Order: sequence, then C-alpha cells, then structure tokens
Amino acid sequence: MSDAPAPERSWTFLSNHGHVLVALSRDPSARLRDIAAAVGITERATQAIVRDLESAGYVTKVKVGRRNEYQLHPDRRLRHPGESGTPIRDLLGIFD
Repeated sequence: MSDAPAPERSWTFLSNHGHVLVALSRDPSARLRDIAAAVGITERATQAIVRDLESAGYVTKVKVGRRNEYQLHPDRRLRHPGESGTPIRDLLGIFD
C-alpha cells in the first residue's frame, strides 16, 4: 500500500445543462459560441443542450434580426424527483 494520495477526480455540482441555463439567464442574447466558451464545452454540445432546454420548455428562442435571444421560463420546475417542487427561478437566484 502506498501513502500517496489518490488522484483527485474532477466533478462539479452543476451539469452542463445547468451551466448553460445559468449562462443564458445572465445574458439572454449571448451567442452560443460565447456560452460554449464560458461553460467549457463545444459549440455543438451547447447547441444540443439549448435544444434540450427548448424542447423541455425551459427556454424559448426568439429571433431578433439576425440573432437569437432566449427567454427563460423561471416557473418551470427542476427535473430531478428530489427537487421537482423547486422552480428554476430558485436555482438561478443563487447565481445573480
């Protein structure tokens, strides 16, 4: 047995979906490439996450000229059964 510490695993409390949602709440007119850079994921992964959030009713994409803006629906509830009574507004409020 070695006394060396075990290598540290990297993890965060929020999923990439949570990080994208927070980024959109901070700047609803942000470009997906900027959100991807802020979250640390690819632009393609960001596109897929935004599609997931749209199809689940958390976000609506609105065309403004040549750009998109995103309207969040803060009364939607968190998805995990343990937090399903909590609106996303409460989660997003932590990051204001």
